[in-house]
Amino acid sequence: MLKFLFIFFMLLISPLFEMQNRKNNLDLVVDSDMTFEQALRGTKAPKEILDSLVLIDVYYYSFDQKMHKGQLVVHKDLKDEILEIFEMVKILKYPIAKVIPIVKYNWSDEKSMLDNNTSSFNYRTISGTNRLSLHARGRAIDINPFLNPVVYEDGKIIPRGAKYDIKRIGTLHPRHPLVLEFKHLGWRWGGDFQSYKDYHHFDKEK
Repeated sequence: MLKFLFIFFMLLISPLFEMQNRKNNLDLVVDSDMTFEQALRGTKAPKEILDSLVLIDVYYYSFDQKMHKGQLVVHKDLKDEILEIFEMVKILKYPIAKVIPIVKYNWSDEKSMLDNNTSSFNYRTISGTNRLSLHARGRAIDINPFLNPVVYEDGKIIPRGAKYDIKRIGTLHPRHPLVLEFKHLGWRWGGDFQSYKDYHHFDKEK
């Protein structure tokens, strides 16, 4: 009897779920809808790195309070953890401006940061060095970089024109749930760096 009532109840409410899903699909803003090949076009990364990467769709609320779909190129070993983080992003309704593979910016980290774009893979060196960044292997992610800039001891801030103010929504700080969750998963946060602060940056070597 209980089983019959449950089935009857589900039949009654299922049209409501379908209507809501339809509404969500209509309201969805697509920030990025590339193929894997498009997302890697023009990169100089070697084959062994390219073979370790995967393109994933992520969903998040942006500053317009609408649900958006973006994409990240990440190391395949970190795919599940990144998707877990973005589930938390949705639950918290933490606003992310946009998530678009950095090929859109002709592989320019500076242009991507200026546009407050969240990104992961970019075959490049660490700024001011000859060492490959963990971004070069898809093992790092930058979140809302214009709101969470790099701040040097001498006061220099990158990207230019940015300002770090934890009172602004979309800004990360040491007690932020996303920062704590990344650390729980074994990631390193740039806000903990000693010689400078890289508030948008998270990475995981292994």
